[in-house]
Amino acid sequence: MPSLPADTAETTDTLRSVELTRIGTHRFKATNRRGGVLPIGDGGDPDFSPVELLLAAVAGCAALDVDYITLKRAEPTGFDVHVQGDKVRDEDGNHLTNLRVVFDVSFPDGDAGDAARAVLQSAIERSRDRICTVSRTVALPTPVEMVQKD
Repeated sequence: MPSLPADTAETTDTLRSVELTRIGTHRFKATNRRGGVLPIGDGGDPDFSPVELLLAAVAGCAALDVDYITLKRAEPTGFDVHVQGDKVRDEDGNHLTNLRVVFDVSFPDGDAGDAARAVLQSAIERSRDRICTVSRTVALPTPVEMVQKD
């Protein structure tokens, strides 16, 4: 894995990073600091495209938030999340619109399941409005600096 430039070395608790390396024509691998590897393609093969990864990141972040909150009450018996958006090209360039995340979560019968069901909508809203770093970054105006390495 290539080393990070000194000015972006992970020296704080807030910095997150991923290295991307070309592994073929229109194919890359992302590697995190823990050694996890994820192939990325252009949508012409089974690998996730960058847009699909963004959708997965939004859904995954929110799902983890909701799971942390509801799991304090009960283990879910089912937990699926569907995320979608429209990829458009307009005067603002390429981007996604109409992002929608739908949770299909079920809990067992009984007091614990009732308690989890009672906080489910609130957990979804807390993730959307405050907790989920990924969806909050997408929702807020967040500049992205892209530069060529010296």
